[in-house]
Amino acid sequence: MNGRLLLIAGAIAGIMSCKQQDQVVVKERSPRQEFPGLFEQVQHARIFADSKTLADCAPKTSPADVLQAYAKEKTAPGFDLSKFVHAHFYVPAAATSGYVTDSTQDVTAHIESLWNVLTRMPDTINARGSLIALPEAYVVPGGRFREVYYWDSYFTMLGLKESGRTDLIESMIKNFAYLIRTYGFIPNGNRTYYLTRSQPPYFSLMVQLLVEAKETHKQEILTHYLDVLEKEYQFWMKKPAQGKTDGHLVVLKDSAILNRYWDRGDWPREESWREDIATAEKSPRHTAVYRELRTGAESGWDYSCRWFEDGKSLETIHITDIIPVDLNCLLYNLEMTLADAYSMKGNTVKSLQYESAASVRRDAILRYCWDAKSGFFRDYDFRKDKMTPVLHLGGMYPFFFGIAREGQADSMTTVLTKEFLYPGGLVSTPVETGEQWDAPNGWAPLQWMAISGLLTYHKDSLAGEIAGRWSKQNIRVFRQTGKLLEKYNVKDTTLAGGGGEYPNQDGFGWTNGVLLKILRMQQQGLLKNGKNIDTL
Repeated sequence: MNGRLLLIAGAIAGIMSCKQQDQVVVKERSPRQEFPGLFEQVQHARIFADSKTLADCAPKTSPADVLQAYAKEKTAPGFDLSKFVHAHFYVPAAATSGYVTDSTQDVTAHIESLWNVLTRMPDTINARGSLIALPEAYVVPGGRFREVYYWDSYFTMLGLKESGRTDLIESMIKNFAYLIRTYGFIPNGNRTYYLTRSQPPYFSLMVQLLVEAKETHKQEILTHYLDVLEKEYQFWMKKPAQGKTDGHLVVLKDSAILNRYWDRGDWPREESWREDIATAEKSPRHTAVYRELRTGAESGWDYSCRWFEDGKSLETIHITDIIPVDLNCLLYNLEMTLADAYSMKGNTVKSLQYESAASVRRDAILRYCWDAKSGFFRDYDFRKDKMTPVLHLGGMYPFFFGIAREGQADSMTTVLTKEFLYPGGLVSTPVETGEQWDAPNGWAPLQWMAISGLLTYHKDSLAGEIAGRWSKQNIRVFRQTGKLLEKYNVKDTTLAGGGGEYPNQDGFGWTNGVLLKILRMQQQGLLKNGKNIDTL
């Protein structure tokens, strides 16, 4: 190679090296950390109706330059904070802004067209703003949710599989693998203000879904993601120094170890800043409630009376005292997936270790979370050494994962029909509190976990009934509004879902995914009572 070619080769190598270095830059500072003082002032001034808007804004120049300008201008006569913010920040649009529904489409065609609307291409590397760049394409939920969300994505993937979009399923899994390899866990979403917590651990189910979509590549897929599955497990199972309850781990009186949700932060959520401060002002725990609120966000059930001390008020939230049955079922599945992956890799010792861990966890779930008196699975309050009083659909997860015994399945079916089933589907809890994860609301992910769990135990008639009611309600609202929503009122089907700290959002990733899955199963006769009701 001559000198000129060597220089060119060297230049190309240098460019590639810089590009690779750029791609591994790890963002860690949140907007509150980047803009101390200014962030709080803008939130308290209510420049934006939604606290999350400010957290998602990207500065037009460096944070240091913005802060310097703010320090210089804020004391000037006639200073306008709103004008300052709009001059120095890019304000994000809603994820589905500009999209107009084609009312001539049936709902299946609508969902198929929405995949492109909700898909984001690989992010460009940008050191500014809270968005964590992802290397592959991904699907966002919609509305105010402009980024990928962890547990939402599994239910979105159910629909992507039905649409034959294995490419998107795989690219989203690659993104989650990137996040685990970079941060050691999957954050709530790809924003820096989510880096103190995760969400319900569905990654093993995503990998299993990819195996189903590709059909003949199980060993290749499981072993490829083995290191990532292992790292996520270690995140949830990180042991405290003294072997005591700490972080996500709870050590029980009989030395059994189960898991809880736990956020590392103890300050207001940046995306719900004003709301959290208002809750703290009413709470007997004062600012200590911030960790509880953040931890409630990690659960995905933000918020529900299942976490409330008094069963009705957000300010009494005490989720860090609670062992959630659904979380531990998800970790059981992760342990079983790891056992399967190690077996395929030929590591019998590690496979047996994880199989044993799963067996121990299953027994502990049955021991601590099965309530024979009510005939349903419940959460366990380890501080009070008793089960929590609220029935909720998280109790259906032992159905989905095959943990429940046959006799338990019979009584649970009775309770589900009596306490949860309404004209539009299943309520999340039978209690009305004004919170979005309580009655009268129903949510797509919980409908699916219940329907699929019922099919596992051959409760086909009830599974079909729930699927029929839920899909009918989804389609009814779509016919009226042209939208598929984040949540639905299943008790009074003439009303929209509501409650909580923000308006009902449209888009909507997991609703689209679950509805498309149900409609295809109805068409294939896999839901016995289901009918193709897209003509309603």
